[in-house]
Amino acid sequence: MMLFKCLLGDLFGLLFPDLCCGCGNYLYQAERQLCTVCLHQLPYTDHHLHAANKAARQLWGRLPCNAVLSLLYFKKGSRTQSIIHHLKYKGRKDLGVKLGNMIAQKLLMSAAYEGIDLIIPVPLHLSRERRRGYNQSLCIAEGIAAVLKVPVNTNSLIRKKITASQTKKSRYNRFENMQQVFSVADKQILNDKHILLVDDVITTGATLEACGMVLFENNISKLSIATVAFAE
Repeated sequence: MMLFKCLLGDLFGLLFPDLCCGCGNYLYQAERQLCTVCLHQLPYTDHHLHAANKAARQLWGRLPCNAVLSLLYFKKGSRTQSIIHHLKYKGRKDLGVKLGNMIAQKLLMSAAYEGIDLIIPVPLHLSRERRRGYNQSLCIAEGIAAVLKVPVNTNSLIRKKITASQTKKSRYNRFENMQQVFSVADKQILNDKHILLVDDVITTGATLEACGMVLFENNISKLSIATVAFAE
């Protein structure tokens, strides 16, 4: 019976091969989502070691952050872009959880992220989430929460309206595009809390800035930020 299961698994693997979300190569039996080569060669930022990192400086003077961390650098045509594409558009919620686990391991190495009370993913508009079937930022947040043992909150921060794509907008236009987009529904739970705000990619930081300002308006004590990637 065990031999039959192994043969059946090998046949399934031939018909429906499991490919690495980074490089597209075949995954070996013990590998999941990302191959061993990618896990060693991805462009890690090491932001957890440097408080004045590039992602943090992106938000200086705009949002009073306690700490900002991105796991990977993002460039067009890179493995990181492939990973983000699978995460957002290929239904790979399991990849989001794995990336969240990886982020959490970095957070544990930095004293700046101690004492987090709640993890809040950047919300999608309900219509967009229904169309996609999930919120990729929530998957990342769940992966972080599993390691840090901190609850995820999806009820307080609300996206009120759909925004046009940010991809081809300038920094100022991205900021304008995000005005009045977010609000808070459950204010009491945020009072005097250290919040970890989670998203997939930092580009100009306009989305995170809009979320963060709304959270501060509702009396959080401290804001930290974690994302999968930082686009230089």
